[in-house]
Amino acid sequence: MGSEWRSVSLREAGIELIDCDHRTPKALSTGYPYIAIPQLKDGRIELGDARRISQEDYEDWTRKLEPREHDVVVVRRCSSGDSAVVPKGLKCAIGQNLVVLRADGSAVLPEFVRWLVRGDEWWEQVRKFLNVGAVFNSLKCKDIPNFEVMIPPLEGQRQVVQVLTSLDDKVLLLKQTNATLEAIAQALFKSWFVDFDPVRAKEEGRDPEGMPPEVADLFPNEFEESELGAIPKGWRVGTIGELVSLRNERTKPGPSTESLPYVPIECITSKCIFLGNSKPGSEAQSSLILFKSGDILFGAMRPYFHKVCLAPWDGVTRTTAFVCRPRESHYQSFALLQLFRVETIEFATTHSEGSTIPYAKWVGSMDSMKIVIPHTRIAQAFSEIVTPLIDRGIENPLRSMVFPNEP
Repeated sequence: MGSEWRSVSLREAGIELIDCDHRTPKALSTGYPYIAIPQLKDGRIELGDARRISQEDYEDWTRKLEPREHDVVVVRRCSSGDSAVVPKGLKCAIGQNLVVLRADGSAVLPEFVRWLVRGDEWWEQVRKFLNVGAVFNSLKCKDIPNFEVMIPPLEGQRQVVQVLTSLDDKVLLLKQTNATLEAIAQALFKSWFVDFDPVRAKEEGRDPEGMPPEVADLFPNEFEESELGAIPKGWRVGTIGELVSLRNERTKPGPSTESLPYVPIECITSKCIFLGNSKPGSEAQSSLILFKSGDILFGAMRPYFHKVCLAPWDGVTRTTAFVCRPRESHYQSFALLQLFRVETIEFATTHSEGSTIPYAKWVGSMDSMKIVIPHTRIAQAFSEIVTPLIDRGIENPLRSMVFPNEP
């Protein structure tokens, strides 16, 4: 790092912290977006599932804090330290457990702040000031302005912004590609294993659409009754536990885990099977769980049951995620998309236990969920089609992972 870089606190750098309102407005079907923790994804604000609020509530919430372009929204509680930048033209309200960092431009360019809070120094400060709680970890508003960060001169910041913004545009393109790959995989899973389209076509004397004859020949041409209703003849009712087992290899933070990517539940993107994000270090956790490339991570607590992904590398996570190991490689893609189904998430929600933060149990609960299991040769055919799509989707985040620290 060049001699012109210097260490300053956020306060000394002219970066103001603005706290949010600690209340929640009434939800509407239309209106202004209300930004909460789930809307902060990989440095961006995503509005797809955001709460909508009225004009009156919007004016009320923005009286204290009206977000501006280049403002950085930081999570203070739960996934502490995570952040996202406010894009140009977005009119929104900021929700609970979030704060906004806003630079006055004297020492730090407003557009540089989004990169300042994604480097190693930032996460070192998060770990230094983190308050470890029984349920959630948190940061105090009075501590964040004291975070020490390294900054270059303003001209160096401009160069960093130019380079990283260009890279970020490429990252966005890769994520859009991944969304398409995932949609294809899920559509095929639904067609084959939920709607049973190939079987219905053959039952009606038609050739299954878009399917080579050798694959179509693997499907039966009739159904039979089961405890789950009509299923393709020759298939069977089984359990999730027959497809995957629970990997429960616990370890403690130390030399053996320092080199491994750390993936707390916050790093798993909602409703996305691809994992491309991790945090440096493993925080001060008394117990971590090791996972291996090819394992499936599944949120173990409400409201994280919708967080399901395939591990692209070896790493560690917390006990807030189940680590599932596919029993057979040719059932990996089938098991991944089976765990990703809405029905699986609803089962976990229904069977979770606990008054404050309900947790699901794997042994004797999740592993006993009844599912329809296809013939092995059909699972293999599905894997041969879908696995290359998933592999490509895994490669994209690996190509796009950027932890900006210095130019």
